[in-house]
Amino acid sequence: MGIDPGTRMMGFGIISIAGHSISSICIDELNLKSIENPYHKLRTIFQHTSKLISQYKPDEVALEAPFYGENIQSMLKLGRAQGVAMAASLNMDIEVTEYAPSKVKTAVCGNAHASKEQLGRTVCRLLNLSMNDLDTGWDSTDALAVALCHHFQHKSVDIPTNKKKVKSSSPSKTSSWDQYLKQNSHRIVK
Repeated sequence: MGIDPGTRMMGFGIISIAGHSISSICIDELNLKSIENPYHKLRTIFQHTSKLISQYKPDEVALEAPFYGENIQSMLKLGRAQGVAMAASLNMDIEVTEYAPSKVKTAVCGNAHASKEQLGRTVCRLLNLSMNDLDTGWDSTDALAVALCHHFQHKSVDIPTNKKKVKSSSPSKTSSWDQYLKQNSHRIVK
């Protein structure tokens, strides 16, 4: 399950992996624009995230990390939304991984500076979707991109089964290091 956190719109996307086949099974956006109380927004995010996890039972959750902007208040609000989605996931024993926006864009489009539109079109092409058929906007395709990024980062590496763990935004480095150690056990000094 991929999540694109937001305090006005929050995107959710769930993909299914069967062998080498990837398909989308849920594309959803949570519109928070009409909720003025910031604490009620956070409660709504927690409830909606928990509901989707209960309904679809994803193995893992990947979130887009807040990007660093000039507006500290916006970044703080976005971080709270992300934290609440993390808490909902961890509360249901789902492993969480976080990815920087540039990492998601690079993994899916091959370009860290891809526009939202370019990312959305690439996601639709990869998942055989048509933007015309979607009832949602770019936030849900961003969430699908996060889910795809997570899959692409782990498709050739065993995914740890340790639940209630939050990984850093660069799991490929950790995974690569773990893989290197497994392949070069003779180099480990005890």
